[in-house]
Amino acid sequence: MNDIDSAAACLRSGGVIAHATEGVWGLACDPHNDEAIERILSIKGRESAKGLLLIAGTTADFDAALQELVPKVRAQVMASWPGHVTWLLPGDAYPQRIKGQHRTVACRVPDHAQAREIAAAFGGPIVSTSLNRAGESPVQDYEQARAQFLELVDMVVPGQTAGYAGASAILDVNGSVIREASK
Repeated sequence: MNDIDSAAACLRSGGVIAHATEGVWGLACDPHNDEAIERILSIKGRESAKGLLLIAGTTADFDAALQELVPKVRAQVMASWPGHVTWLLPGDAYPQRIKGQHRTVACRVPDHAQAREIAAAFGGPIVSTSLNRAGESPVQDYEQARAQFLELVDMVVPGQTAGYAGASAILDVNGSVIREASK
């Protein structure tokens, strides 16, 4: 079994993995597994009210949310993926534990082949929040991920970031920039 298949199997069995994304490492789990979500929040020391980000292998994985958008905005979102851009999409199709205190859900089809492949092998969107403890800088390489989180997760997927300087931009479909991409 290769790393992608092992990571997807781990996620399907309720596990938590660390994996590379575009500019930082991510902490991932099945978005429908409350115990795995709770583990991520505990590892990070993060409040559930903030919500969690989802990544997917293709834009089709976010069809339910994308269909709620006017065609012009939907086309803009789809044109940005795969990319280093996270969009706040209508969240009706997602559990409240993912949305936190928000009505929207943060979604991305990443510009990182391995991250997309893990989500595709899993069979749909996965939680992928930055790999760090609240208030600390996100992990940016495999060695750091293993050194700091190996004993807290079920798998650290060998890999490297896609070379971006940091976390993705976060955009609201109403045109607001929530967070600029790291330079």
